[in-house]
Amino acid sequence: MLQINSQGFITSAKQVCSPNFDARPCLDTAAPEVSMIVIHNISLPPNQYGGNGIIELFTNTLNPDEHPYYAEIYTRKVSSHFLIRRDGELLQFVSCLQRAWHAGVSNWLGRERCNDFSVGIELEGSDFEAFELAQYKSLQLLINILKQTYPIQTIVGHSEIAPGRKTDPGPYFDWSIIKQES
Repeated sequence: MLQINSQGFITSAKQVCSPNFDARPCLDTAAPEVSMIVIHNISLPPNQYGGNGIIELFTNTLNPDEHPYYAEIYTRKVSSHFLIRRDGELLQFVSCLQRAWHAGVSNWLGRERCNDFSVGIELEGSDFEAFELAQYKSLQLLINILKQTYPIQTIVGHSEIAPGRKTDPGPYFDWSIIKQES
């Protein structure tokens, strides 16, 4: 069973510290708001799985000479709270109490800057093929512990908060699995 500690880290997740985060804005003197989960997909190089490209991107160590696509993105300062590998392995880059830089320009129901109040979960994958059952199992466990810990009100895809700009988690993401279990 997953557990989240008082510092906002899942105790059983592999911790990989990203420098790409900052403080969440507090609406009052209480703890920062965490009310949304944003689901993404990512693969680096595009449509290839299992390498270190995602970790290197989120830790600002991506070598622009390793792949032509890396030369286009290696200077981006991005992160996510979590990555779920194809085999279900869970990695955490940023504390849930901090603002990861995953959503970019975004809006949900008229509220902009979704990074301020969301947790970002990347699934290793693409818009072009199905995700693995192991990923859905890890994702559901993660969603459950996040809902037990924070006042999560909604779970959305990146495409829903950045329409026209983003397409992930993509057409092969099976929302019914998450909705059945939540």
